[in-house]
Amino acid sequence: MATPQESAGGTSGNHCNFFNILFRGQSTPTTALHTHHHNPPIPPSQTKTNSNSLSSLAKLLLPTPRRLKLDPSNKLFFPYEPGKQVKSAIRIKNTSKSYVAFKFQTTAPKSCFMRPPGAILSPGESIIATVFKFVENPENNEKPQKPALKFKIMSLKVKGPMDYIPELFDEQIDKVTVEQILQVVFLDPERPSSALEKLKRQLDEADAAMEARKKPLEDAGPRIIGEGLVIDEWKERRERYLAKQQGEVAGDSL
Repeated sequence: MATPQESAGGTSGNHCNFFNILFRGQSTPTTALHTHHHNPPIPPSQTKTNSNSLSSLAKLLLPTPRRLKLDPSNKLFFPYEPGKQVKSAIRIKNTSKSYVAFKFQTTAPKSCFMRPPGAILSPGESIIATVFKFVENPENNEKPQKPALKFKIMSLKVKGPMDYIPELFDEQIDKVTVEQILQVVFLDPERPSSALEKLKRQLDEADAAMEARKKPLEDAGPRIIGEGLVIDEWKERRERYLAKQQGEVAGDSL
């Protein structure tokens, strides 16, 4: 017969064995759980790839810094005069601390051109560019529709003062910034408005600036062609374009 101490010892031993088995049974899942959440070290190459991806994402999300201030900011106003060549104007100012080249682009290069089509501005320098457009006569005297014509102004940071050439933008296309896409708005020349008055003032400033640039050349002797050059230039471009089109049609018929 077992003594009370032995019975107690046996009971106690049974309890210890039970708890040992219980804790041993729980230790395995706990160890497995810690092992499951252990993250292996990230290779340096993967870290660099992730950093590049974040940098690219940041460029997409963050607004592109502007180098130019435009006035008007997002529109080009033209007087609506069908059958005539009309003009608009826009002030372009370099607000950056570097030299900046700008360039115009249009969806209708056959009927529009800009003066100047591009230039290089020093920090703080501004210029009023003039935009010329031929307004087609509407069919059946219909009211003018909202024009689909658009202009785009692009900018490029350059090292310093230099001669402007359009190829600058082709050579560094990855560094070009689209400053603004300008919508065309027609104004009734017979109806006074603040936009029309502002356009007239800017055109007068642009003409005065052009005359100021001509004076040194006039003193030197070369003859300066007058304002008719603008219309003559457009007519020549138009005639060359039509002649080319007729030549292509004749070639196709042969």
